[in-house]
Amino acid sequence: MNIKTLSAEFIGTFWLVLGGCGSAVLAASFPGGGIGLLGVSLAFGLTVLTAAAAVGHVSGAHLNPAVSVGLWAAGRFPASRLVPYIAVQVAGGVAAGAVLYLVASGKASFDVAAGFAANGYGEHSPGGYSLVAALVTELVLTAMFLFVILGATSGRASAGLAPVAIGLALTLVHLISIPVTNTSVNPARSTGVALFAGGWALSQLWLFWVAPLAGGLLGAGLYRIVQGRDGDDA
Repeated sequence: MNIKTLSAEFIGTFWLVLGGCGSAVLAASFPGGGIGLLGVSLAFGLTVLTAAAAVGHVSGAHLNPAVSVGLWAAGRFPASRLVPYIAVQVAGGVAAGAVLYLVASGKASFDVAAGFAANGYGEHSPGGYSLVAALVTELVLTAMFLFVILGATSGRASAGLAPVAIGLALTLVHLISIPVTNTSVNPARSTGVALFAGGWALSQLWLFWVAPLAGGLLGAGLYRIVQGRDGDDA
């Protein structure tokens, strides 16, 4: 691991948060032509797809602490790299949040208290879903996202299709869960905007670390059951 690897992971995560959360904050409900839930879901998927194509060969394009933890649990990522990867992923997310805040605050009517694409449950869930519903949603969808990642990047899979499969999986995850939690499945994405939204977003941030990380471990466990250890399916 070197500065190039960590820089690639930082830039890739920056792109994910800027593209995905930027679409939600700036374009989702733009008067006369907002992209809505479908557009935001596609934006998140496209950021992962393009980032994987751009830096996947350098850092693996995890872009997400839950992915790094899941890959470690599946035996595909060394424990010694976990902390550096997670640190630069969170830093990339925060940098993207700062850029997005700077851009969004250039509009006179901007109000960060409106949410700033932060994740939430209860009264801060877009659809009013409970803490338990949010926890289950984030846990299960992160697990399935990791399951897709592990399968798509298996030695038996077509390597060229992995970014497409992973990007489409993240799109589907968002289509399901934006109404429930505004979709995290990624602690770096959640932290990057919660720091600027403050208040309730920070008080609820714990769930969007605990559930995705647990989901990453669960996804790795499911993959081991179905496909065997990485060496068995290479």
